[in-house]
Amino acid sequence: MTVAKKGDWVFVHYVGKFDSGETFDSSRSGAPLDFILGEGDLIEGFDKNVEGMKIGEKKNIVLEPAEAYGNYDEEQVMTVERTMFGEDFEPEAEMQLALQMEDGQRALATVTSFDDKNVTLDMNHPLAGKKLHFELELVEVKDASEKPAFSSCGGSCGSCGGCGD
Repeated sequence: MTVAKKGDWVFVHYVGKFDSGETFDSSRSGAPLDFILGEGDLIEGFDKNVEGMKIGEKKNIVLEPAEAYGNYDEEQVMTVERTMFGEDFEPEAEMQLALQMEDGQRALATVTSFDDKNVTLDMNHPLAGKKLHFELELVEVKDASEKPAFSSCGGSCGSCGGCGD
């Protein structure tokens, strides 16, 4: 039976839940998540737990923040002047913004509060600081050389970590 190992192109169905049992993400209503195992495109704990699974195997895992999106960091919350976004900017609570940082890196920020003069942004990943529960099922394993060079991943799926984020 085929066992997933680093460098394989793997296909995994998953359901991600919080401690409360609330589902935050799932592949069950669509295609399984596919990725090259061990390349670091996913959160560490997810990737690590798929390694060694057999096709058809299912398992439940619990990831502490350090194995997922990290601990929540208060230093990643900042207040900036509303004028930095242009005069037509109308912030909304929980609005997510893709920002270009001074060093050229892109970052995702969530608007946590705002008034007429300022906007408070949280640069932490929305799942930072949370313990995550995953139901995993390894559906398929292929040779990585079969994977097309083009990827349809837009980096917006919450659980996978945004293609290397």
